[in-house]
Amino acid sequence: METLLKYKKPIVITLGLIALNIIFGFDARFTIINILWLLV
Repeated sequence: METLLKYKKPIVITLGLIALNIIFGFDARFTIINILWLLV
């Protein structure tokens, strides 16, 4: 359960990014910046 809570935020953000890419069209630069921000 702790593992799920630990990774819940990145998963939610990733799903949000995917949704935004579908809605607004894929923006590789924007997506890469957000992925890098998640990893830091």
